[in-house]
Amino acid sequence: MVERHAAEVRPAEVETEQLLLSGGRILAEPIFADRDFPPFRRAMRDGYAVRANDLTQLPVTLDVIAEVKAGAVLADLPAEVRPGQAAAIMTGAPTPEGADAVVMVEYTSQSGTRVTITRGVASGDNVVPVGSEARRSDVLLPPGKLINYSAIAVASSVGKDSLRVFRRPQVAILATGDEVVEIDKQPGSYQIRNSNSYSLAAQVQQAGGEPRILGIALDEAPHLGGLIQQGLECDLFLLAGGVSMGKYDLVEKVLEEFGAEFFFTGVQIQPGRPVVFGRACGKYFFGLPGNPVSTMVTFELFAKPMLQALAGMQAQKLVFLHARLKSEIKTKTGLKRFLPGFLSGEFERADVELARWHGSGDVASTARANCYIVVPADRERIPAGEWVAVMKK
Repeated sequence: MVERHAAEVRPAEVETEQLLLSGGRILAEPIFADRDFPPFRRAMRDGYAVRANDLTQLPVTLDVIAEVKAGAVLADLPAEVRPGQAAAIMTGAPTPEGADAVVMVEYTSQSGTRVTITRGVASGDNVVPVGSEARRSDVLLPPGKLINYSAIAVASSVGKDSLRVFRRPQVAILATGDEVVEIDKQPGSYQIRNSNSYSLAAQVQQAGGEPRILGIALDEAPHLGGLIQQGLECDLFLLAGGVSMGKYDLVEKVLEEFGAEFFFTGVQIQPGRPVVFGRACGKYFFGLPGNPVSTMVTFELFAKPMLQALAGMQAQKLVFLHARLKSEIKTKTGLKRFLPGFLSGEFERADVELARWHGSGDVASTARANCYIVVPADRERIPAGEWVAVMKK
C-alpha cells in the first residue's frame, strides 16, 4: 500500500549542491560519461605486456623493450610490441600496441633486458578494453540515485564539482498524550519524557529528510487540531501516539475533520500494530504507535519508504539479512514480529540472538540491540541453528 502511493508522489524542488556536500542527497540529474571509460587499454596488473601467442611453450624468455608506467603519454610508449618482445608495465598504465595481454609479475623473472615467463595467458588477460566500463554519453548515474561515496567517485571522474539534487523533504513530527513531557522537564510519577520526537527526528535525518518537531499535543481535540494543521503544511507528517482504541486516542477523529482519507488503520505486526497511513489536505501522514520501539519499527517499515520517495529516491525494496539463530525463539502466532536482537560474527558466519527486553516501551534494551529479528506470523517456535531474517537498525 505505501509502495503504491510512494510511486505516485512528486519529489521536492531541485537545487545545486557542491560535490562534497552532496553526500546523502538524492541526485536530480543524469550523470553522463564525458568520454570512453577507460579511454585506453588499461593494464589490470603489474607485470609484462606481451603477445599471448609468444607464450604457447613455457618457460619462454623475451626481450624487454620498454617500461610503461601509469600516466604515460603516447610519446612514452613503444611503437609496438613485436613477436619475441615484452614491455614492463604497471597497473593502470596504457597497454602498448601489439601486446594483447599482461602477465603478472609473480610469474616472471627479469635479468637485464630479458624476462623469463613461466605461466601462459590468453589474449585479453589482465587488460581492460577501451570503453568496456562505459561509452561516451552513457548514463553513469540516473536521477533518483542516493549519492554515496561511489557516486561521488563517478561524478568526480567526469569532472562534476557540483550536482543537481532534490531538496530534502520537511517532515513534521508531533508527539501526543498528556503523559508526555518535554525532555528538559522533570516528569511526574506517571509521565514520560518525549523520546519519540527525537528518535523520529534522527531517523528522518538518516533517511534524507529535515525534521520539524512540533512539540506535544494534549489529549484535547482543539489543541491537537491546531498542531495537526501545522503538521500538514510540511511534505510529510508523522504523529506518535494517540492511534490506539482508547478513549483519549483522538488522532484519527481529529484527522477526519481535515478530510483525511485513510489507506489503512492497523497492520499485522508486533510491535507496531496500530499504525495509521493516510492523506489529508494533499499531504501524506502516518499515525505511529506511542510505544518507543513500535515508533522506531513502524517508521522503518512504512514511513521511511514514503520519505525516500518524497526525497526523489528510486523505489527501494526493504533489505533483510540472514543469520543463524543462537538460541531458540518461542512466541505466539498471528502477527509478524520484529524483535530486538544482537547480530554478531562476520562473512558467512553471522549469528543472531534475542535481546532481553520488556516490551515495546523498553528503549534501553532496544538501544543496546543492533538489529531486529523477523519472526513470521505462522511460526510459534524457531529452533537454535535455523537461519532467520534480520533487519539492521
